Amino acid sequence: MISRLVQTFALILAMLLVPCSFMWAQSTEVVTLDSRVAPATHTLTITLKGTLGPILSGSDPLGLNGQSGKVTVMASESLKPTKHTSTSATYTLPAGAITVTAGTNQFTTMSPSKMIISLKSKADTLVLVAAGPDGLMVTDTTFLKAGSWTNTVLKHPTVFKPSPQKLTSAKSAGGPGCKVKYTIFGTTTVLGFSGTGSSSATADPVFPDDMN
Repeated sequence: MISRLVQTFALILAMLLVPCSFMWAQSTEVVTLDSRVAPATHTLTITLKGTLGPILSGSDPLGLNGQSGKVTVMASESLKPTKHTSTSATYTLPAGAITVTAGTNQFTTMSPSKMIISLKSKADTLVLVAAGPDGLMVTDTTFLKAGSWTNTVLKHPTVFKPSPQKLTSAKSAGGPGCKVKYTIFGTTTVLGFSGTGSSSATADPVFPDDMN
């Protein structure tokens, strides 16, 4: 009789422990999944703002001389260069990555654009090539202080320092300094550009689906 009671008790105990063990295993798995850390990704933002002018070449059919200007670039720091040398890197930016404002005119790129970064002895340069509406083509050339970027920028986009920093206009269409070249209606104009340039990087939000 006692033996049967012991067997019955053992059976009941086993039935209770199995679900508990399963639940504990599930709980452990959930904690492990929730505690995974996905690699952080960042979005780089470069802002160039100031005044367009003087006219360095061309007739300026859009009447931008003396107008305020602003260029905003947003790019993932995970981008890899499509072309590079020991001192430069060319990145292809997706549509929507560049927004250009000149006076009352503004457009956001609807097609891929280019960002070319070069590290030189006298200056680090940033060249942006973007297409706008009505056949407009814009090339923005920015001269930053030498050493603003480290060699890391040749592997992926990253911030420059110091930020912000003063941007000085070029004195000639082919000379050093900041300038904006635009082509429209079959004519090309080069304008100087002076103002400030800044850069920052923010971590992209990580959602549960991103961790799968």
